[in-house]
Amino acid sequence: MDNSKRICVIGAGAIGGVVAAVLTREGHNVQLVTKYPELAETISNKGIKVGGNCGDFTIQIPSVALPGDLDGVFDYVLIATMAEALQSVATALLPFIKENSKVVSMQNGICEDILAGVVGEERTVGCVVGWGGTMHEPGKVEMTSDGEFIIGNWNREGDNDLKELAGILEHIVSTRISEHILSELYSKLIINSCISTLGAVCGLYLGEMLARKNVRNLFIEIIREAIRVADAMELKVAIAAGGKLNYYKFLAPGLMSGFKRHLTIRVIGLKYRKLKSSSLQSLERGKKTEVDNYNGYISAKGREFGAATPVNDQLNRIVSEIEKGERKISPDNFREINQGN
Repeated sequence: MDNSKRICVIGAGAIGGVVAAVLTREGHNVQLVTKYPELAETISNKGIKVGGNCGDFTIQIPSVALPGDLDGVFDYVLIATMAEALQSVATALLPFIKENSKVVSMQNGICEDILAGVVGEERTVGCVVGWGGTMHEPGKVEMTSDGEFIIGNWNREGDNDLKELAGILEHIVSTRISEHILSELYSKLIINSCISTLGAVCGLYLGEMLARKNVRNLFIEIIREAIRVADAMELKVAIAAGGKLNYYKFLAPGLMSGFKRHLTIRVIGLKYRKLKSSSLQSLERGKKTEVDNYNGYISAKGREFGAATPVNDQLNRIVSEIEKGERKISPDNFREINQGN
């Protein structure tokens, strides 16, 4: 592997921090953008603390606060910021990328059109982050679960450059290249729209939340509406959860089909019962969630392609009201959602 390639990681949170630290540990030439000057100084001089599935270590990484503070040009840029920051970050990057550089969107949701609008489709790479991480405090991150990366060119065929990128990312987790990256991204978006959003609405851990039949009904309706939208888009949605959740089979009619759906959801709740929604964690920190990039995306595409999404519309509105301080986080919020079928 050619470790001379220059790599820029933007975002020092749960995902970006782990990615930058592991790649640096493996000998890659990495520069990190942290947003905060004090954090950039700390990571440069004292190191970032990493733990969990990638091992426990502390490593110094050359860091700057803002993209404009970077020097030289980069072969690969891995963006792991909140989705709302993508456009401004990508614009600031333009002086630091080459014609054949690859810019990877590691955000939640489907942000690749925004990225491509700034850096061009020929540079844009979609990425599904299929592993977990958490930031305990600035400069201290943990890889909480194994998984995979899925990468793919945006609106164009694959090329050999992605093989090199996949080889770099393999130092972190298993990485595969998809010719249908939108399908993979949409598949993960559905999961986020169920687990992250429902948790933000009610404030419960996943196990307690999915033990409630009314919540499981909403879980099913979110998926049903998302697949309705995908059908209108003529998009075949990839199997989720590492090949374990086929949405089409999940929704298929048949003997005991309703029972099987609820059983599947209960199993998810039992397996990940102590999981706290990332959107709920954002609300608890007084920050905006990314629900508008989850359920909001489904709703927007539904309007665009003429597919009804009443449950996703209502969930997006409720979370927006919580963000504005107009509503409290509570399981009582579910009572007013009209499933409309």
